[in-house]
Amino acid sequence: MIRPKVPVNPTPTGLSTPPAVIQPTSITPGAPTPPPMPVAPVSSRPTLQLTPGAVVAVAGMGTAVVLVVGAVLVSMLLAVAITGASVAVCALVVRSILSTDTRR
Repeated sequence: MIRPKVPVNPTPTGLSTPPAVIQPTSITPGAPTPPPMPVAPVSSRPTLQLTPGAVVAVAGMGTAVVLVVGAVLVSMLLAVAITGASVAVCALVVRSILSTDTRR
């Protein structure tokens, strides 16, 4: 049989230095410095300007995506419903067959 081997922690070898002692220091209050004022970054690329045609195109594409996703989800729901109905019919047929065998 295979027996598990328990690892053993080896003892440390060599010299070990004791931990350094940390001396407490006093905090002297100083004059608070005001935070620097944020500078607005300068953009190197031009701003995006949408034309009316681009807005119509984006809206049309969004509508198409919503319609396609909706059609896929409805078809999946229909597939699940048809599968559930067919499994229920098969269960009724099997139960009917089994119950007629016990009556004979």
